[in-house]
Amino acid sequence: MSVFTYTALKRDGSKAAGEMNATDRPDALRRLERNGLQPVAVKLKEDVVAEAKAADAKAAGKGKDAPLDKAGKPMSEKAVAKAKAKDIAQMKPVKLKKADIIMMTEELSDLLGAGLQLEPALRIMESRDELSAVKDVTALLRSRIRDGSSFSSALKGASPSFGELYCNLAAAGEVSGALPKILKRQSEYLISVQNLQAKVTTAMIYPVCLLVAGIGVSLLFVSYLIPQLTQLLKSMGKELPTAAKLLMKAGDFLFGYWWAIALVIGLGIWAFQKLLEIPKWRAKWDEKSVSLPFFGPLISARFFVQFLETLSNLVGNGLPLLRALELTRDATVNRYLKGLLQKVIGMVGEGGSLSRSLKKVGFFPELLTDMITVGEQTGDLEHSLERSAQRYDKELQKTIDRGMAMITPVIIFIMALLVGTMAYMMVSVILQSVTSIKR
Repeated sequence: MSVFTYTALKRDGSKAAGEMNATDRPDALRRLERNGLQPVAVKLKEDVVAEAKAADAKAAGKGKDAPLDKAGKPMSEKAVAKAKAKDIAQMKPVKLKKADIIMMTEELSDLLGAGLQLEPALRIMESRDELSAVKDVTALLRSRIRDGSSFSSALKGASPSFGELYCNLAAAGEVSGALPKILKRQSEYLISVQNLQAKVTTAMIYPVCLLVAGIGVSLLFVSYLIPQLTQLLKSMGKELPTAAKLLMKAGDFLFGYWWAIALVIGLGIWAFQKLLEIPKWRAKWDEKSVSLPFFGPLISARFFVQFLETLSNLVGNGLPLLRALELTRDATVNRYLKGLLQKVIGMVGEGGSLSRSLKKVGFFPELLTDMITVGEQTGDLEHSLERSAQRYDKELQKTIDRGMAMITPVIIFIMALLVGTMAYMMVSVILQSVTSIKR
């Protein structure tokens, strides 16, 4: 016979606990049922004693491993938590990979969408063991939010990987109460950008191989074949053909001054980046970028999608149209487009309708303004904006797909032109050399 400890429910719902003798656990369960008790937990007394000893040993070990204060005594849990919070507050901003930003945005939007508040949602993310950099960022965010910072300002201080657009959209979501929706939209946008980059990388494999092969053939012509012909013609007392002279001079310049070319390119990129830091030149570049071939339509389409989605979320959450337009303007990174929205805000503030104001600015497509007009007339502006956003999102995807389809043919054409030019010059040199030899 063995001794078992049990916890059971009586017929009136009250709990009963105690010890009993039985041959094995099934026998103990049968004895309890015969006595009119519903078993909840039945364990060997030896196992219960062993578990208690293990728990005491673990607690004693924690006490030994607990941090010590200045006096050399173990710190209390409250003191440890306070010290941990101080360490978190002193942490420097953490850089995140794009995949980490996407994962963090998706998970946070899901937690907030499930009804959790921001601080508990960040605490859940912070407690996950498999996250490294994300765990540090969420700890920083939670610490700053508990100190009274807004989520958008905490994002700026927690990691430089959150761009201006991300932080501005988060600020709009905080004010409107649509933070889960906006974070969900942002995660979808980041995923689409990541997928686009993956498509570009995949599509560029074949053209890059062609480019490397073409450059290799060109270098072979300039560094080996042309010099061999040059020596042959000089040994025969013949003058070098014009095409060969041009190739030789180009090759000598590239091989002799490659470092200067690389330096000039690097300084040009650095100067361009510094120039964009000046507000005046940044505004001019932003205006110019909208009219660039291929990239201009992409920038405009992306702006229309972001403008319509953000405004739809803000209006749908009960914000006045003027305030929603101001937040949408703040969430726009392009300064030229931000200036256009400022004009729209001025017209709406003076009593004009949104559709009429957009038409007066002149940048927005007629189809977009017509769909907004329908929403204003029917009193369903939110869904009208949402449908417009979906339409322009499809147009954006079509534009991207067309651009992706054009990359490979354009690169192949450029490489064919380069290699064909080199081959033509090489063949002309050979023909001129043969003609000179015959004469």
